[in-house]
Amino acid sequence: MTRTEPATVDHALSRRTLLAAAAGVALAATAAGSATAATAAAAAPDRKAAARPVDNRAWTTFPDWRSGTGRGTRAVPGARPGLTLARPAGTRSYTDPHLKKTADWEYATWTSPLHRLSVPATEVIASWNARTPAGTWIEVELQGTYSDGGETPWYVMGRWTAGDDEDADIRRTSVDDQSDGKSSIWTDTFSIDDAASGLRLVSYRLRLTLLRTPGTRVAPTVWRLGAMGSDVPDRFTVPASVPGGSAELTVPRYSQEIHAGQYPEYDGGGEAWCSPTSSQMIIEYWGRKPSAADLAWVNPDYADPQVCHAARHTYDYQYEGAGNWPFNAAYAATYRDLQGVVTRLTSLTDLETLVAAGIPAITSQSFLKEELTGAGYGTSGHLMTVIGFTADGDVVANDPASPSDPAVRRVYKRREWENIWLRTKRYNASGSVVSGTGGVCYLYFPARPTARQRKALAAVGVR
Repeated sequence: MTRTEPATVDHALSRRTLLAAAAGVALAATAAGSATAATAAAAAPDRKAAARPVDNRAWTTFPDWRSGTGRGTRAVPGARPGLTLARPAGTRSYTDPHLKKTADWEYATWTSPLHRLSVPATEVIASWNARTPAGTWIEVELQGTYSDGGETPWYVMGRWTAGDDEDADIRRTSVDDQSDGKSSIWTDTFSIDDAASGLRLVSYRLRLTLLRTPGTRVAPTVWRLGAMGSDVPDRFTVPASVPGGSAELTVPRYSQEIHAGQYPEYDGGGEAWCSPTSSQMIIEYWGRKPSAADLAWVNPDYADPQVCHAARHTYDYQYEGAGNWPFNAAYAATYRDLQGVVTRLTSLTDLETLVAAGIPAITSQSFLKEELTGAGYGTSGHLMTVIGFTADGDVVANDPASPSDPAVRRVYKRREWENIWLRTKRYNASGSVVSGTGGVCYLYFPARPTARQRKALAAVGVR
């Protein structure tokens, strides 16, 4: 992680910053002329803010997997229903752009039913949970309908495999240079190019392709596939929430900073590993961790080798970073009976609801050093783990941008923290208007949540 604005903590977040800044340039230019006008504009849509500006849809049940259109796939019943490759629909040749290898793959496809967004969206982020044994991988695509009646092309939202073997024929990757003049894919995010025009995505389908080495019987299995669509209003400030009770979860503490210089082939080393470090904290909170065999590749002199493992296995070879949001969620779900989802939340009340049910959260935010008391740094994109709230309602966070593991637990002022997390516009150190993440959050939770956990997840729009 770098320490000063406008440098970046996380390459993926840096690119999202450029995306939002470009998409909202007209609005931003107007707002930049007057901080007072910007604040007033942000505070205006009270009625709109009352409704959750986020739509989550996921396919997870046996009836879900039977509801789509499959070619060569089979719905798998059981305690954790899924979809697998039953018989190949054909063979596909794929040249991996990172390995420079061309290989043939047997494949099958499944296309979801059309989902009509309850919130016509400016952004959509897909998530998936899958098992991909060696010699297998999956591709997730999205095709949507605009509010003007037009359709998007089929966009690749990710090509993913859990493994990272040196002799593999595939690397997990996002796909650049996807656009139709109305929308674009930025690493892992579908985005309307000009949100101020009023154009929105009103519905979408997801297409899942399951691939394996020809002639083998091994196959990937997908347990969860879905997407989060959102239309968060542009705003420099957000309404303050009222504290809702104190609680703190016992979550392992890991510093990304102690890994500085380690394995620079993965996003330059530990200074940029805020996302996988946060992911590893919550994975271990749920009682899961890599085996000794999994960690055998890590230099035995390095502390917390599981953090190095997480960085390697969340790494996106296209943008050369470990901060791809869905890749982190998918990594978490490679551990026994865990699910991972990328969503947006709307206030600290949402986080309090989750924490009270025993569910910590990973949040994405950007800020100047002076905007977050006690942080000691500024960042254009950083992930933290929210583990609780004090009696005064302040945020208790495991901040991986700390000099040591014991120093990771931090307490941040509620009002400061809520605003830097939920806003969509901000001023950087040079005075330019750039983006905020608008409440982006990763949630990892058991495949079979308790009744209390299910209720809390439903309250924040996740099922």
